Amino acid sequence: MALTESTVEDKIEIVGDYKMVQVRTATVIKKDGVELTRSFSRHVVAPNADISKESTEVKAICNAVHTDAVKTAYASYLASLE
Repeated sequence: MALTESTVEDKIEIVGDYKMVQVRTATVIKKDGVELTRSFSRHVVAPNADISKESTEVKAICNAVHTDAVKTAYASYLASLE
């Protein structure tokens, strides 16, 4: 009876005017190769976020969609809230 736990980023979405990157991570527990349970957590990566701890795939997506224009627009938006 071997229990294993794994995590996988199973959904990555780009949302909104400022190209927020939503990442869903699934934690899967299996017993002898048969899935017993799956739970999810989510986090959002904004254009001004530190992406150094993100996965290679999320970094590549952020680098593609978080252009200088998007970063500037998002910074202006945040400044307008103050």
